[in-house]
Amino acid sequence: MGKLVADETKISTIAFGAEITGEITANGNFRIEGQIKGNINISGKLVVDDSGVIEGNITCKSALISGKLDGQIIVEDLLELKHSAIIHGDIVTSKLSIEEGAVFSGTCNMDSKEVLKGNKNVEK
Repeated sequence: MGKLVADETKISTIAFGAEITGEITANGNFRIEGQIKGNINISGKLVVDDSGVIEGNITCKSALISGKLDGQIIVEDLLELKHSAIIHGDIVTSKLSIEEGAVFSGTCNMDSKEVLKGNKNVEK
């Protein structure tokens, strides 16, 4: 299992068709169009495209999810679930936006103190 570390000045992308097993850590923004099996820790914004599939836990500053997530997601600021999003797992966030058609199965905690407690690795 490997570890991928990204530069905060760029938007890193896992392209459609790519399959990665391992932990991803990025100091900037990240876009996922492929498949990830492992945990993700992003200090910036995470975008999961319609084709993106994640099996693991996510910690990030903000997120826009259009694809599928099986795992917990902790978002310091805004979590947006687009109409095509499918989330099976718990959500901890300060702000939540869910479009009609999105699927969410789990619990949601919107207590900002809990977000910061569970999200110690996210830069402010």
